[in-house]
Order: sequence, then structure tokens, then C-alpha cells
Amino acid sequence: MCYGAACHAIFAAAVLAMVAGMFHGMGAGLGTVPWPWAALANAALVAQFPLAHSFLLSGPGERLLARLAPRPHGATLSTTSYAIVASVQLLRFFALWTPSGITWWRAEGAASWVACGAYGASWILLAKASFDAGAEVQSGALGWMSLMAARRPSFPAMPTRGLFRLVRHPIYVAFALTLWTVPTWTPDQLALALALTAYCLLAPMLKERRLAARHGEEFARYRARVPYAVPRLRSGADGIHGRTS
Repeated sequence: MCYGAACHAIFAAAVLAMVAGMFHGMGAGLGTVPWPWAALANAALVAQFPLAHSFLLSGPGERLLARLAPRPHGATLSTTSYAIVASVQLLRFFALWTPSGITWWRAEGAASWVACGAYGASWILLAKASFDAGAEVQSGALGWMSLMAARRPSFPAMPTRGLFRLVRHPIYVAFALTLWTVPTWTPDQLALALALTAYCLLAPMLKERRLAARHGEEFARYRARVPYAVPRLRSGADGIHGRTS
């Protein structure tokens, strides 16, 4: 229970740091690295998340996760350990960012309401996509709840419902939207948006290899009918349909 509580507390802190950090255009970071060295420090913060995030989903990364929690429960708690590591990475990312101090644009008046509404809607969309993917896996709850129940973790079936009916990777799409709907624009935010949007477009390719290996023909059929990241709309009696990307 303590392991789970720590996981969810760090997860919540990381989400709040992301929401607040991008809301202010990455201008509220606590980093104090002098410029121009701050550019390298910020680039390292950007790189450390996708690199470690992808590594921990690989075979060697999964074995490492199984050794992070106390024995003999490391394998059962691996999803919880993964959520803890990812949350610490994100918290470090946004808390230790060194701001440039330059603000290009900050929404005011009616524009502020529109921008804040779009930003909030993007986060709601991300929460919905995470729920459709399996909230217990995304939040790290699967591991510690399985241990509490004295059973092996049972992963949910391959997600195909909800937002997964429109695109194959709605979590990445929704996260990319949060990057571009912020109410404050700075050089920091633009650099972050470009780097992480590229990650959101490329990282799912590695995920699809894992899905193909795990689900075989089921994933092949799903891939054939649902687009990669951009929904395809078709009018008619059947409404909205995903089509091959």
C-alpha cells in the first residue's frame, strides 16, 4: 500500500508540474543554469524522458524494472515501478527547466478564455485516452493492486474502444495537443513542443512492434481499419469510421 501511495503521489505531482509548466510556457521552472549552457541542460532534460521511457519498455528494461521493487515482488510491481520512474522523470523535467525569460505571447481577455479552454480540453482528452487504454496500467495501480490481491497482474485486452476506435495512438495524439494549445508562448515552449511532438509521432512505431508481437493477427486487423494518428472521417449512415492510414 505504501508503494502504491508513493507511486500515485509522485504521479499526481508530475501531472501538476506538466500542466503548470506548459501553462506558463515553461517559464516557471526552478533551473538556474546560466545561459547558453542552460540550452544544453534543457535539451538533456528533454532527451532523458523519451530515451528512458522507451528503454524500460524493451526486454532489458522490463528485467530492470523487475529488480527495482523488493524481492520477490519485483515482477508483480513492475508496472508500478514503471509509473514511478516515468513520474520522477517528468517531475525532474518540468521542475528543473531553466527558463529563457523571453515571452512572445500571452493570451489575454477573450483569447485567454479560448486558449485555456482548448488547453483544458486537451488534458481531458488525454485523461480519456488513458482511461480507454486501461487506467490501472497507465497509473501504475495494476502492480500494487495485484500484489494486494495475491495474484499475477492481468493486463487488459488490446484497447480498441473509445478513442482507440478513431486512431491507434490517442494518448500520443492527445499529449501532442496539450503541447500546442498552451495560453503562453515562449522559445522554451516552442522547443519543447517541436521535440515532444516528434517523439509522439515516432515512438508509437516501436509500440506497434510490441503490439504486433503480442497480439499478432488481432493487431493486424485493427491496424488495417484504424488510422495511425489522424482520424479519417466519412459521412453516411454508418457515421464516423476509422480507415487505413
